[in-house]
Amino acid sequence: MKKFIVLILALNMYLGVSAQFTPGDTLKYRISLKDKAATDYSLQKPEKYLSKKSIERRKKQGLPIDSTDLPVCREYVDAIRKTGVHVLVTGKWDNFVTVSCNDSTLISEIAGFLFVRSTERVWKGVTQRAFKRDSLINKPLRTDSLYGPAITQAAMSRVDLLHDAGFKGQGMTIAVIDAGFHNVDKIDAMKNIRILGVRDFVNPEADIYAESSHGMSVLSCMAMNQPHVMIGTAPEASYWLLRSEDEYSENLVEQDYWAAAIEFADSVGVDLVNTSLGYYSFDDSTKNYRHRDLNGHYALMSREAAKAADKGMVVVCSAGNSGADSWKKITPPGDAENIITVGAVTKRGELAPFSSVGNTADGRVKPDVVAVGLNSDVMGTDGNLRRANGTSFASPIMCGMVACLWQACPKLTAKQIIDLVRQSGDRADFPDNIYGYGIPDLWKAYQSTQR
Repeated sequence: MKKFIVLILALNMYLGVSAQFTPGDTLKYRISLKDKAATDYSLQKPEKYLSKKSIERRKKQGLPIDSTDLPVCREYVDAIRKTGVHVLVTGKWDNFVTVSCNDSTLISEIAGFLFVRSTERVWKGVTQRAFKRDSLINKPLRTDSLYGPAITQAAMSRVDLLHDAGFKGQGMTIAVIDAGFHNVDKIDAMKNIRILGVRDFVNPEADIYAESSHGMSVLSCMAMNQPHVMIGTAPEASYWLLRSEDEYSENLVEQDYWAAAIEFADSVGVDLVNTSLGYYSFDDSTKNYRHRDLNGHYALMSREAAKAADKGMVVVCSAGNSGADSWKKITPPGDAENIITVGAVTKRGELAPFSSVGNTADGRVKPDVVAVGLNSDVMGTDGNLRRANGTSFASPIMCGMVACLWQACPKLTAKQIIDLVRQSGDRADFPDNIYGYGIPDLWKAYQSTQR
């Protein structure tokens, strides 16, 4: 696997603080702050907290650097830490600090600080340990097709024609925010994937390659580059692998981890983000979302996804798999504004019965588009290909295609690319809450910009 060296110092600078692993703590809280009045940073010197690539992305799209780009005030973080809690992550866009402890009276003390707006418990439980590694076979079948069995999921939106024209994701950076990337470092067929780095926001001491297999299969949909075995939709893009999902529980704190992850992705200059995660039901049922909450602003993840769009990134996310359940609806962050929410279809273009539907509570069309999510061809933890179901796989299939389109149309902004994808859909004239704008034609989208 090709590795690119990144200074650890730079990683910590962009993240803001280094997360701590605190297995003995049973409580986690989100501390929302009022301001950044005590900041050590300046809008005139963004290179102190943003990478060159991140700054260039903003300049290229005419986007300002504003107060939301400033890290959370170090003075506030230090004051919170001195109470005895452990600081886990910070979020500069929504201006919060997430902490863990065993004593809720510490949170009462923090709530009295003049710079604190509110506190909310986001986790209660016991930290679980990592997975054991699955055994490897590493003998995937070879086929006559260059793409292997994945040809159908690529050809449905004609990204194979973009590949033939030389647009395979070169120069594009994609962050995959997920639950874990089991055996990615050991699977022979994945060793040529361009991985820039990894980061675990749930447990910094864990082996991200020994956690859940979900992110590994998601990554394979885009990044696989083994002719006659499997070609993904963006085989020559570069990837950051970021873990925000705690597969052992379902709590609000995972949105805090996700916020830290997407802000990190922005800071290191990522172009696109794929996240095949979504939440509406939690271990603490009092935190469950209602349909009226799907307005793009209620959930922290949705606010953060929309802010990522404002920073010039294309965020692609799964619609959810509740279409046949009582919930039925999309899940945050899929309700966010200016992102691409992806539903699932069969390889014949028919709706997958589990694919969640829209629209948002404020009437915006969701999902935006659809891609293959029933019997999707993905990599398994044993190093052999398998098939899997879920909008979790429709999303990265689409994300890789969008990366290739953006490579082919470098003068367009992130929001222009999103609109171009929507308008190339086979239902663009009459979008609905099931297919959205339909199955996009990425080759058609590209050609429309060449006239």
